[in-house]
Amino acid sequence: MAPLEIVEDRSGTDVLEWSRGLVRPALRAALDRLPVSMRRVAEYHFGWSDEHGRTAETVDTGGKSVRPALVLLAARAVGGSERAAVPAACAAELVHNFTLLHDDVMDRDPTRRHRAASWSVFGASTAILAGDALLTLAFDVLADTGREDLAAELRLLTSVLYELVDGQSADLAFERRSDVALLECVHMAAGKTGSLLGGACGLGAISGGGDSDQVEALRGFGRHLGLAFQYVDDLLGIWGDPATTGKPVHSDLVNRKKSLPVVATLTAGTPAGAELAELYRRDAHLSPGELARAADLIEAAGARAWAQDQAREHHAQALACLRDTGLDPGATADLGVLAALVVNRDH
Repeated sequence: MAPLEIVEDRSGTDVLEWSRGLVRPALRAALDRLPVSMRRVAEYHFGWSDEHGRTAETVDTGGKSVRPALVLLAARAVGGSERAAVPAACAAELVHNFTLLHDDVMDRDPTRRHRAASWSVFGASTAILAGDALLTLAFDVLADTGREDLAAELRLLTSVLYELVDGQSADLAFERRSDVALLECVHMAAGKTGSLLGGACGLGAISGGGDSDQVEALRGFGRHLGLAFQYVDDLLGIWGDPATTGKPVHSDLVNRKKSLPVVATLTAGTPAGAELAELYRRDAHLSPGELARAADLIEAAGARAWAQDQAREHHAQALACLRDTGLDPGATADLGVLAALVVNRDH
């Protein structure tokens, strides 16, 4: 596929479709390396087959594919080749899907991308192993390139994984705690989501031959974009439409997640926060009415508006990272288009 043309009215969807056209064939070829037992689960997870291994009638795109798009655009931003960055883009997407397979098991989310989550089809243990296989495959795909900058890519990816695991660990610990501070929650989000989007941009910049300043600038862009992404994700976890998110209504409240707007409410020192804390302390499952009440309390405390403002602020900070770094203007325009899609998405 040819490089993306610079078109003023191009949408984020156009950028993602261009990226998928480059990455999807390589991703499919990479999955062919997996043992049959793990490939079956992975292909189901990506939406390419049903639970019996038969090609799905309606092939899913495998999600939004934001991370591989960031890798490709970052490589072009520093003057490199998108095609040379495809292995790094595959690695970023494999790592992301490793986290999704594990997240669904830990959260016991019954659905993913509008159908049954892999763990509920194949069992939790098998889904965990499939996630492990995708993570291993990510390193295999990178190592297979034999690039001179491979060591730098591997070091960056391992640092991302340390941050990511630390963030996920904090997220799990928060479920058992009643004293989570808002700054702790923001730090968790930076590790759980910001690290991987920042890492995707960093991998792309390294693959494209960027200098250290450009790598750090693009990684900063991705980190802030990741935080904006998480604020939006947390809003959708409470108020998202199940028809578009593919998850049950109030899904984060069902799981008593200490998401950013929830913690902002719990720590606000208001009657709404005290009532939400009481609901979260209950042992029994919350009824639909109680879940709706919890959502209303979060909005009444101002946490919904606060999270929206924070998403916009991190979006602005992400764009600021792209200034005065000698980056390709066409690629930075595409990164801006993609950032706008992340902040304004509904799923």
